[in-house]
Amino acid sequence: MNIQFDGFYFESLAEFFAMGGHATYVWGAYGVALVVMVWLVVRPLLRRASILNELRQNLKKRQHSLYEESR
Repeated sequence: MNIQFDGFYFESLAEFFAMGGHATYVWGAYGVALVVMVWLVVRPLLRRASILNELRQNLKKRQHSLYEESR
């Protein structure tokens, strides 16, 4: 069974995944790119959650101090 991807021919799926002996570099590059893209999405979400928690804590402290001042 011949597999063709944009002008590249492979005799089998195993040969495709081996990438003609360059699999370590090819799949490694894909792996690094995937990790970076996931990090670019996850990091801002984690930062946002951290900032929101910090704002909530500050608001609670401020409300508590205002309550104590009004007593």
